Amino acid sequence: MIDKQHLINRFLSYVVIDTTSDPENSAFPSTEKQWVLAKMLEKELIKIGMQEVELDENCYLMATLPSNISENVPIIGFISHIDTSPDFSGTNVNPQIIENYQGNDIIINEAENIILSPNYFEDLQEYIGQTIITTDGTTLLGADDKAGITEIVTAMEYLMQHPEIKHGKIRICFTPDEEVGKGAHLFDVEKFGADWAYTMDGSQIGELEYENFNAASAVVTIKGKMVHPGYAKGKMINSLLLATDFINALPTLEIPGKTEGYEGFFHLHDVTGSVEETKLEFIIRDHDFDQFEERKYLLQKIAFDMNEQFQNTVVLVDIKNQYFNMKKMITPVMHIVDIAEEVMIDLGIQPIIKPIRGGTDGSQLSFKGLPCPNIFAGGHNFHGRYEYVPVESMIKATEVIIGIAQKVAEKYG
Repeated sequence: MIDKQHLINRFLSYVVIDTTSDPENSAFPSTEKQWVLAKMLEKELIKIGMQEVELDENCYLMATLPSNISENVPIIGFISHIDTSPDFSGTNVNPQIIENYQGNDIIINEAENIILSPNYFEDLQEYIGQTIITTDGTTLLGADDKAGITEIVTAMEYLMQHPEIKHGKIRICFTPDEEVGKGAHLFDVEKFGADWAYTMDGSQIGELEYENFNAASAVVTIKGKMVHPGYAKGKMINSLLLATDFINALPTLEIPGKTEGYEGFFHLHDVTGSVEETKLEFIIRDHDFDQFEERKYLLQKIAFDMNEQFQNTVVLVDIKNQYFNMKKMITPVMHIVDIAEEVMIDLGIQPIIKPIRGGTDGSQLSFKGLPCPNIFAGGHNFHGRYEYVPVESMIKATEVIIGIAQKVAEKYG
């Protein structure tokens, strides 16, 4: 069905382009290099025959596959993001292709003794006999989300080449800056014009997600007072020590390394400080909204109690909401999840329906009026040197896109 080598070549042409985003830059896109892939994709979409191809001033690329049926059926969309994570280098990506993988350790960088081992990454055992694309150990791969882009472009191309497959109007969009939380900020839902969409941004084959964390960031600023240590009794306030007290007041087991599934957490990800002032930066996550609110309240309560102890404001807490659980917006339109699940089953894929322990553009888009579950793109171990993607998973994801287009036409035509 899908030309395997053609898909591989397309994917490789995308991942070698550095599109790392920058969390410190408020511009759209946050890095100029995202334009390189965006403009390349613009030309490619025009070449394969897509209509209404538009790359806007903020690096959002939209296009249309026209309907090939007379009936009015829902307009569906597929979305992926152009940028890669700033957590690890995306410069000089050098993909390695392992054909007919046999379940052994993969030496991805002999000089630095970097090994992708199924003893540690157990999911590798699921892909014995398949073709796996890895990094060379010095960069990430970029399957997050260039696998999704590959799948969407390949599916659109296939549908145009096979008019016997009936489908309604399909809209696609490639967004910038998803990895720094801004991918949906300037997304024009009205212009996109779809009744619903799917982000192709999940991991292992079969993933189908319509729940994600409620998310907030928190900056805790602790004020101290520096006095000569030899004469400090009753005078010095060491903000570093108060920061330790603040951290220890949080539930010790509610951290990323000790939670899973629906369990939420507090994640302390950055500390800067001196005696005079210490800043603690947290992210707060929970699937349950009430528990999410309780987590934010707890931070404020700890600060209140410490300030009461000193009879002064020594602790300040600044909390900002980031995104919310899209389950609230998807539940009333669960048929859009059911369609994707039916297609996977038709293709012999076991659906894995589970909550996302993170966020997605689909969450923000759902709250902007575009219900948007998330579908697997096939990659594993995102944001680091051990990232890999089985080619067969990308092929299956492409078939899912085609299958959804076909099933919507069948159900509503």
